[in-house]
Amino acid sequence: MATSSVILRVQANADREPAYLYLARRGRQRGGVPAGGEEKVEEHVRELGAAMSRFVDKLPFFDRRSSLMEEAGDIPRSGLLHMHHHQPHHSGLLMQPQPSPPAKQSSFTLAQLLKRVNEARSDASSPTSSPTHSHYTIELGGSVPGSTGSDLSERIGGGGGDGPLLPFVLKFTDLTYSVKQRKRGPCLPVLPFRRGAGEPAEPEVSRMKTLLDNISGEAREGEIMAVLGASGSGKSTLIDALANRIVKESLRGSVTLNGESLDSNLLKVISAYVMQDDLLYPMLTVEETLMFAAEFRLPRSLPTKEKKKRVQALIDQLGLRNAANTIIGDEGHRGVSGGERRRVSIGVDIIHDPIVLFLDEPTSGLDSTSAFMVVKVLQRIAQSGSVVVMSIHQPSYRILGLLDRLLFLSRGQTVYYGPPGALPSFFNDFGKPIPGNENPTEFALDLIRELETMPDGATDLVEHNKKWQMRTAPKAKHHDGHGEKPSLSLKEAISASISRGKLVSGATDGSVSVHSAGESAPAAAVSKFANPFWVEMGVLTRRAFLNTKRTPEIFIIRLAAVMVTGFILATIFWRLDDSPKGVQERLGFFAIAMSTMFYTCSDSLPVFLNERYIFLRETAYNAYRRSSYVLSHTIVGFPSLIVLSFAFALTTFFAVGLAGGADGFFFFVAIVLASFWAGSGFATFLSGVVTNVMLGFPVVVSTLAYFLLFSGFFINRDRIPRYWLWFHYLSLVKYPYEAVMQNEFSDPTRCFVRGVQMFDNTPLAVLPAVLKVRVLRAMSQSLGVDIGTATCITTGPDFLAQQAVTDLTKWDCLWITVAWGFLFRILFYISLLLGSRNKRR
Repeated sequence: MATSSVILRVQANADREPAYLYLARRGRQRGGVPAGGEEKVEEHVRELGAAMSRFVDKLPFFDRRSSLMEEAGDIPRSGLLHMHHHQPHHSGLLMQPQPSPPAKQSSFTLAQLLKRVNEARSDASSPTSSPTHSHYTIELGGSVPGSTGSDLSERIGGGGGDGPLLPFVLKFTDLTYSVKQRKRGPCLPVLPFRRGAGEPAEPEVSRMKTLLDNISGEAREGEIMAVLGASGSGKSTLIDALANRIVKESLRGSVTLNGESLDSNLLKVISAYVMQDDLLYPMLTVEETLMFAAEFRLPRSLPTKEKKKRVQALIDQLGLRNAANTIIGDEGHRGVSGGERRRVSIGVDIIHDPIVLFLDEPTSGLDSTSAFMVVKVLQRIAQSGSVVVMSIHQPSYRILGLLDRLLFLSRGQTVYYGPPGALPSFFNDFGKPIPGNENPTEFALDLIRELETMPDGATDLVEHNKKWQMRTAPKAKHHDGHGEKPSLSLKEAISASISRGKLVSGATDGSVSVHSAGESAPAAAVSKFANPFWVEMGVLTRRAFLNTKRTPEIFIIRLAAVMVTGFILATIFWRLDDSPKGVQERLGFFAIAMSTMFYTCSDSLPVFLNERYIFLRETAYNAYRRSSYVLSHTIVGFPSLIVLSFAFALTTFFAVGLAGGADGFFFFVAIVLASFWAGSGFATFLSGVVTNVMLGFPVVVSTLAYFLLFSGFFINRDRIPRYWLWFHYLSLVKYPYEAVMQNEFSDPTRCFVRGVQMFDNTPLAVLPAVLKVRVLRAMSQSLGVDIGTATCITTGPDFLAQQAVTDLTKWDCLWITVAWGFLFRILFYISLLLGSRNKRR
């Protein structure tokens, strides 16, 4: 029957005609069935329906019907969920069963529909029948919701005898990936006398280990493709290869979307990757987490009100309404459950409605019910117009009913690729029939593990799969209605997806420029980031301040540490006088105080390390720029440095009796703040270089010890060997140490050594005072200079000259310290650029 759109409506209602008579009448009205042909149609429908019923009843996991609670949870969201299921248009009125339908929501076989009609008629005659009846709709060659009737819509929905073309097909062909494995020898080299005569030294040999070996397949819009296999079979490696997380030089084969190679920037815009671990901020609520994700991934042109609607719809879709205002939680804070946390992780990455969604074992560590709910959410996402590719370790019987395509791997090789329904016949042909009461995937995985223990491994099963694929490939192409014809071009498919309501970041205006075959245009004109730089920085700053507000104990402990240190120093160096001993004690105070500023900044090290993997996940798919993160990180941390600086200065400056008055106090505050600024920048830079707190702390402590050693306190600059002088100028402690010394001793009218005080700190200090005066007079007579007990011997500038603190002014030292803080943050940014590339080599 050559019609562009045929709608079969089957309503379970006792007062309506049977489905087969409805088919015949509709066919006659459209000119496809001549008058009087109802009997033939009825006979064919009855025969086909009975055969399909027997076939489906033997495979119970084909029943994709949801429970009432599950159907109640399928809350549609605007522009995402469409209850109509578009099937390829065939020449006949009735279609053959397909091995893997592109979508399953409200999708039933004809036998199931007829069976429900008969059950409804039987129930209608009983007194306990419910007055509410289900209404199901199947569209054959319908148009895409939101289409405008253009040529593109006709190609999507079908028009003509060739049938519709699927909007998105992710195809991968002959993917091969190998890594080098070095053959490690003994720790100590083999001595010559241990080797045989004339035997050469054995060179270190590197051999290649193949993680993926010619893997091929495809995933389609509206479907879930699951990659299965034992641990180490290559599941995560395949997901990484499809998600462009392996450098192109190391990966052989091709990955295409609608027949076109994917540009890296375009793939980041239209796809999302959900890692195996739940990387979330523990002190944010579910709603706040999703809202921040929306502000990152949805463009600035979309009003905040619409973003909130999108978040609320996603909360309903994920089944998180009851946990919307609950914090994520961690080991120290009680929060959402494991299954809810996993769904939040998925929601963060699908907030912008990606066209392609990759997931690495999303059900890992979850109980059966939570795992089923997660995969149920993924089914809704697929039915909303996305390609979903996931790895899964061992799906339950219920989860198997939600999957469309399975790809079994064994040591990087394909041992089965196809729909779940073909598993029984596949293993029957292999000579290992699946028992009737056993989960097909469990049987397959157990058999694969058993084969892997044998010398030849699963080679026989791999070869059987190749023959099976060659035998079933033409039949599958016939059922799919595609053959060798390409689907929509990538540009047309993305445009059609946006017109259906997909909130693709960077392309929400509906216009996408993508490089097509034969064009010399740039690879993609899709915006790399959804929002401008200042918007990202504002959102990051608000999120960081909110996290800081929720964890006040961190700042309180840091403030307490600084004040306790200041209190101890103030009580030890209480009211220092201007004697030579007081000068030496001031030097000790300055050295300890300035080095303490840097040591207390080491707590900045775990700040980034704790959120490092959250940063990697968010920047891997261009949620925001790395420069935005660095600047927001700086802005959030600076107010606390100001508070700490004033707290330390107020605790020590007046108690110790430092000079300078108000000007001296505020300069002391400024140099302490600059020290905190440079020290936190140094710790932040190291956090971008090292990957573990246990590695970072030894580096920070030892480096700061070297800085203090070369600061000029233990040994003056003019006494440092020339080959170590360069480290003296690299010392972070040098500049604040010299700045506070000049702030204290720069006054030429202030005297620190008078008369007999010149004998202090010498062996003559033990002489009686009368004898010291006589020695002083004798020196005065011999030198011809009047030196009395009140004569000033050493002023502040004289003391600075003795300490070799003369090459820089105090303001020079202040600005150099500030410059160190900026330099370390620039280096931190560079470390993020070089060290946050999420690609295997």
